Amino acid sequence: MSSFNKGLKLGIPIAMGYIPVSFTFGLMAVQGGLSPWIAVLISLTNLTSAGQFAGTSLIISGGTLPEITLTTFVINIRYMLMSLSLSQKIVPNMPLAEKAVMSFGITDETFSVASLEKEDITFSYMLGIITLPYFGWAFGTLLGASASSLLPQDLKDSMGIALYAMLIALVVPASKKSKAALTVAVVAIAINSMLTWVPYINSLSSGWDIIISTVVACIFGAAVFPAGEVD
Repeated sequence: MSSFNKGLKLGIPIAMGYIPVSFTFGLMAVQGGLSPWIAVLISLTNLTSAGQFAGTSLIISGGTLPEITLTTFVINIRYMLMSLSLSQKIVPNMPLAEKAVMSFGITDETFSVASLEKEDITFSYMLGIITLPYFGWAFGTLLGASASSLLPQDLKDSMGIALYAMLIALVVPASKKSKAALTVAVVAIAINSMLTWVPYINSLSSGWDIIISTVVACIFGAAVFPAGEVD
């Protein structure tokens, strides 16, 4: 219980930060035509932040199943790398079921906290970190979905900027510290802009635009900034 409580305390600020962002998700989902319980169910079964926003946006806009699948896969593939990294720090002989629960709860924030732990990571410690952010994300979604019918339309429309603010908050700090991150971000933006506005190549749906720009930018970054040469 001591390791669980330790993780629980570390998860409090993460949970508090998740509530306003997931509030926006719940608002967006219901405004797009999904029922509140579907919005909450998505949050309870995903916990994927940007991938969840993108996937749900494609569902609302009528995207095809391959689009939704590939888009969420590309955006969320970083969690696989995070899981591989944390697998080097967990206690020996951890059961597969416990590893599965841990991997489900890995987000950018929970990974960052867990990766700073100097000792071997136990299941109870990781479960403590995950618990409050998980329910905080679902609770924020429920609040947003419930408030959709109560808030003025102007306020609901303005809440959409929270998603862009979240993405900017993720990209800008990394771009300021790393020329590679900045370059990859600029390349992705340029490609997505061309696929959106340039005639003759702007016929693809938004889902494929995201997939193509993300994959091409990452390949470009890997080629221009090999491992060990990134500043």
